Amino acid sequence: MRFYHLILVGVLLTYLIACKEKKKQLSDTEPVEYADFIDFFPEIKLPFQLADTSLEKKTPDSLRIGSKIFSQYIPDSVLKTVFGKGAKPQLFPLGKSVVKDGETYLLVKAVTPAKRAALIMVFNDEKFVTAMPGILLNSNARGNDHAVMNMDSRYTITTLRQKTVADGQVLYNKKVYVYNTAGVFSLILTESNDQDAAESAVINPIDTLPALNKWSGDYLQDKRNLVSFRDGRKAGTLLFFVHFEKDGGACNGELKGDAVLGSGNTARFTENNGTCSIEFVFSGNTVRMKETEGCGSYRDIKCFFEGSYTRKKKPVHKNPRKKK
Repeated sequence: MRFYHLILVGVLLTYLIACKEKKKQLSDTEPVEYADFIDFFPEIKLPFQLADTSLEKKTPDSLRIGSKIFSQYIPDSVLKTVFGKGAKPQLFPLGKSVVKDGETYLLVKAVTPAKRAALIMVFNDEKFVTAMPGILLNSNARGNDHAVMNMDSRYTITTLRQKTVADGQVLYNKKVYVYNTAGVFSLILTESNDQDAAESAVINPIDTLPALNKWSGDYLQDKRNLVSFRDGRKAGTLLFFVHFEKDGGACNGELKGDAVLGSGNTARFTENNGTCSIEFVFSGNTVRMKETEGCGSYRDIKCFFEGSYTRKKKPVHKNPRKKK
């Protein structure tokens, strides 16, 4: 009897373990909690490398992430920036890596008939923080165009794009990013022999947040240099995001934080437990940014958070006239 009792206990334990390990599907058919969403992504071991050929392989539909569930945890602006307005890419989990007592990195495969991408997203305290494309290629890319991304054991992300041109020369673009405590991916190294390489669009991590304050909006110099403001979490504050590229991309900076509104149309950011301090001065449709204390952790050594930016006009939606 004791032998059969042990067999029964073993069968029950196996059944319970199997039930526990069965992941909840993300097919938009039922509500999904944050823990279920994260659990759907398989663990990856660092260092981790992904090639664009992995995005071409067919993924079982059972692993597809429903668009409603995806948008429940990731802002629409992430997909809109990469694929364009109205695009509905198919979404699949590639993997996850969790920093002990820190952030969670998710890798997502996103595919449309026109493009395919590997997206890297960061969550902290169960909230989305920021995202960037690790690989981005047109679906009709030629066989001589290849892309690879790598995440090392220190969560440094390297992207490499290569193509062979008519004369046999191999052109490449290499970029290295790190996620910083300000909640953005900072570009810390660029290396290329392709002078005509097209730059991807800047992803604004606060783009979809409320913009009711009179100073909230996007202020630009060009598409690669912007200062964006959104309504703060507390009264008397503004949430901001800055991205700039100077000297042909040789000098870059990026920072996200909370600025406290002051008198005289000013706002000031002061880093907690750090030295970085930036002052913003608003005047009409412009904002002037000035680095008042060292922010070297968020930019290259030879450039600063400074300059004047012009507010982007909001689109005017006209009501069509009714026919009499």
